[in-house]
Amino acid sequence: MRRAYASGTTRVSYDGKSVDYGSAEDLLARIRTIERAIAGATRPLPVAGLAGFSRGDR
Repeated sequence: MRRAYASGTTRVSYDGKSVDYGSAEDLLARIRTIERAIAGATRPLPVAGLAGFSRGDR
C-alpha cells in the first residue's frame, strides 16, 4: 500500500485480489488506519486493580 501511494497509484493488488481506492487521500487514510490498529495491538494492555475498602465498624 505504501508503494502504491508513493508511486501515485490508487490500485493495490495482493494475493490475486485488487482494491481500487478513489483517490490518493483515500489510500493514505486506509494506510494510517491500519498503522494505528497495528500500533494499538502491540501496546501492552493496562492492568486492572481491585479496590478494597473498610467501613471500620465491622
